[in-house]
Amino acid sequence: MPPQEQVVSPDTGTSWDNDDSQAGRQRSSFSKNESTINVSNANLDSMENLDPFEPIQRRSIFHRESFLMQFASKKGPRAIFLLLMCLALGVGSTIGVVPAVMTDRYARLQHGYDDPTDCADYDMNSKPQECLDGSADAQNIHAIGNLISNILTFTTSSLMGSLSDEYGRRSLLVVGVFFSCLPPLCLVLIQFIPTMNPTWYYVVSASTGLVNWIALCMSALADVMPPEWRAASFGLLLAGLSLGFAGAPTLAILMGHRQVSIMGFFMVFLGWLNTLFFFPETLSPEKAAMASAVRRLQVEGMTKKERIIWNLKRPAWELSILNRNDFFRLLAVLAFFSGMVSSGDQTLLVYYLEERLAFKDSDVATMFMINGLLGVFAQAAILKPSIDCIGERMVLACCFVLGAIDNFMYGIARDKSVIFAAGAIGALSMVSFPTISAIKANNVNESEQGRIQGALYSVQALASGTGPMLMRFVYHLTVDGAFLGPGSMFVFASGLLMIASGCAYALPKSKADSRASRRRSQLPNIFEDFPEAEDESTPFVDPTARDSSSSSGSYGTEMP
Repeated sequence: MPPQEQVVSPDTGTSWDNDDSQAGRQRSSFSKNESTINVSNANLDSMENLDPFEPIQRRSIFHRESFLMQFASKKGPRAIFLLLMCLALGVGSTIGVVPAVMTDRYARLQHGYDDPTDCADYDMNSKPQECLDGSADAQNIHAIGNLISNILTFTTSSLMGSLSDEYGRRSLLVVGVFFSCLPPLCLVLIQFIPTMNPTWYYVVSASTGLVNWIALCMSALADVMPPEWRAASFGLLLAGLSLGFAGAPTLAILMGHRQVSIMGFFMVFLGWLNTLFFFPETLSPEKAAMASAVRRLQVEGMTKKERIIWNLKRPAWELSILNRNDFFRLLAVLAFFSGMVSSGDQTLLVYYLEERLAFKDSDVATMFMINGLLGVFAQAAILKPSIDCIGERMVLACCFVLGAIDNFMYGIARDKSVIFAAGAIGALSMVSFPTISAIKANNVNESEQGRIQGALYSVQALASGTGPMLMRFVYHLTVDGAFLGPGSMFVFASGLLMIASGCAYALPKSKADSRASRRRSQLPNIFEDFPEAEDESTPFVDPTARDSSSSSGSYGTEMP
């Protein structure tokens, strides 16, 4: 049996089991309160006694300006933003190219299509049957490859995150981005080697699930940003992805498929070189030592055989953080439903639009331009004020409602304008995942940031693998006109998001709303209304606690 999970206090470095007494929790809470009292008394004495690295709660525009300054001044966030821009441009530029290239290649190799005209050049009503069959093959193999990739991510993501808590983010990030270079390279080779089986593209795409670099980027941001700014930081991080995806598909209009594929590979390769030579390590030695100490305690006293068995079971044990309490289980349900729908849309929407609504490269580029630019606006300009106004819980509920409307419009659309309008609405729901990530990051210890982000992506991966397959199943049941026809799969996805919206509203406000912690820290009388002791299984990191803020590297000197 794996050892009982232990949690390390970010204040003392000591550990306790999940079934400790209430008295132990109150002692930890009193220690944190005592630290807050000392800091506040120093602030009351004189401004000269203030620690220059002590977090000061700002209001209104000054608070927001401080967030942007913190994000821009640290090497870690800047390097992550640059990496995501390179990867988004590289991968995004081939979004419209991959379905066209794979459909044509499967039609020629598997179904005997020999016309010199590419399948993508036909309109919807005149497309040969061989091209339709090739498109179906490409969609099915894409869904299978996506399932395999997400099974790998589900199995390894939490483990990789936990290893990054011990050994650092940078080395694993280099490996993860290297795997991301393989699909665009394979796409280039397929276009230069006519007899090359296109299935190789989906094989190397599936291998990217071994190391989830996005989860590592999230963990690196959590290392250097304080709790109250993590949701906005994650949103700004994903805004970089959206910005790249917004402009990249336009390149397919200006350049040919081969030229775009070559450029996409070099952009991803440039991102890997940036990670290899310039990406800083964000994990502090103190937090790495804390995580290593916990791991040593877990295997202490084990025989060699028991350690081997434990290491084989470790990936499953790392996921147990999601089962820590009802709050984490509910968040996992949210991540699962949103992951099913988002992956289904990403995997099947372009194929569906090209086959049923005769979308061309220019239409795909327009759709991603609308979706990407509004996604950047939502994550960079709307997310932070929305959290300050209504809190993370209500932001999630609203996002899922908007996503449900978006998918319902996809399902009933009969012309391109409805698709563009739906994409604009769906862009506003992009802030859901960074919000979920921030809520979980704020409710674990600093030494568990990699583990929780990895576990969250494991759930996302499981959902991403089952979502497209389930939506394809609905498609096959309705493709001949049943219910609303082929678009019924998107109406089904809309129903899943409405369920997720109800789950988001059911989240406890005390743990899913960072405004409560900020209000406690801003009370004029620090001796009144002490915060209640936190559940040791989900310790919320108080942004005013001196030990916590300094250990996270949020306000001190930059990490090397």
